Amino acid sequence: MAEGARKVAVVGGGIAGLSAAYYLQKQARAEGVLLDITLIEAAHRLGGKIQTLRKDGFVIERGPDSFLSRKENMLELAEELGIGGQLLESSSGRGCVMVEDRLHPIPDGSVMGVPTEIGPFLVSDLYSWSGKIRAAGDLVLPKSDTSKDQPLGRFVRRRFGNEVVDNLIEPLFTAIYGGDIDKLSLHATFPAFSDIEQRYGSVICGMKKSGEFDAEEFSANGLGSSQNFKQGMGTIIEALESHLGTCTVLKGVKVEKLEKQNGQTLLSLNNDSAIVVDEVILALPHTRISPLFERYGLLKQLKEMPAASVATVSMAFAVEPHNCLTENAAGFVVARNSDVAITSCAAAHSKWPGHAPEGKMLFKAFIGKVGDETVVDLSDNEIEKTVLADLRKSLNLKGDPEFTVVSRWKEALPQFLVGHHERIEQAKQELNTAFPAIQMIGSSFEGFGLPGCIEQGKLAAQQVIARCPLKHFKAEEAI
Repeated sequence: MAEGARKVAVVGGGIAGLSAAYYLQKQARAEGVLLDITLIEAAHRLGGKIQTLRKDGFVIERGPDSFLSRKENMLELAEELGIGGQLLESSSGRGCVMVEDRLHPIPDGSVMGVPTEIGPFLVSDLYSWSGKIRAAGDLVLPKSDTSKDQPLGRFVRRRFGNEVVDNLIEPLFTAIYGGDIDKLSLHATFPAFSDIEQRYGSVICGMKKSGEFDAEEFSANGLGSSQNFKQGMGTIIEALESHLGTCTVLKGVKVEKLEKQNGQTLLSLNNDSAIVVDEVILALPHTRISPLFERYGLLKQLKEMPAASVATVSMAFAVEPHNCLTENAAGFVVARNSDVAITSCAAAHSKWPGHAPEGKMLFKAFIGKVGDETVVDLSDNEIEKTVLADLRKSLNLKGDPEFTVVSRWKEALPQFLVGHHERIEQAKQELNTAFPAIQMIGSSFEGFGLPGCIEQGKLAAQQVIARCPLKHFKAEEAI
């Protein structure tokens, strides 16, 4: 370690923590700052929720399987890491929604369930005519008289009516957040709805006029086109780890306590050791951060944020000649009035070319959500039976899977309830007042997806560099 180096601890080795460590190194070199960086991860592997299993020619994502193509910071990071050439665009397969045990194609032009193309919406059998007429009310309804946060469900039900919400908008958001849209925050989940309403009055017209949403980009599945890597999302974790340079990485080590010590922070670890640092970046779920500050009476707001538990179940099959989910389908989401336990299913063999061998099918189903989380505690065998029964019912599958991979994610999906931004801002200000050298980042706070976590890591690194009291001349400037 160079004399005078500022000591920084990044706690958490998921995508947010890895990004913070990577950008700390990069920005320190650019600014001529000496840093001594330690990355601490409680598990024996890095990556957090990103876990890719490569098995018998299959690429199986146990956690996140993609990121939105329009998020440029993810693409830029991939290029910097030298893996840009390994990016894989999702197929243009059509998404479906299961309503009352029947699969319906998502109408072209749907943006998070909102119709932006009248023709496909009118001919769709996903809604009754009364439901279509009610949804058209968005074209004439006045905009909300307030810009304050409100439940996402209340907003979309007012604009489009219950049928459009129940049959498509809610299933799409449940697939992402695993939560109840009638409790989730509009501003924290899809603020564009509110912004467009305030600007244009009609959400339907606003989405067409704003230029913010490309109808063709969203028409395949309602969510937007996405990307992965040829060998799975684990590719970016492996690349980040290989670029950590002189960063000290501690795996299988947990921070049990933190306290101030002479203007620095003392981190007590579960291996009976401790480190003293100048800066701390907590890249952890809120459920793991709040216990660290209980003794100080801080961050009580984080306890008000629930987190949903889910399981992912990947099943491999031999291709069947007759299957009601056609070859170009990307998968489906499930409306609450359907008699299945799964909330969504992706046809990975169709969505990601090369992620399944020729002649094989790979389905990845999600099970569990707020209010229905006990299923996650079932045995692997019971979960497999439940999901297989649901896939046979929905896809008319006949054979048995060649193998099944069950992955449990306890308290993995933070629920952004109404007032989320205000609570998080209050918590961050409270933490900054008591511990100005500690930051908290991750999917519980700003930006739910992988690009949002990367951006938080980058911004946290910038704050650390900006607070460095001494900057050293770069070698080229000293000549």
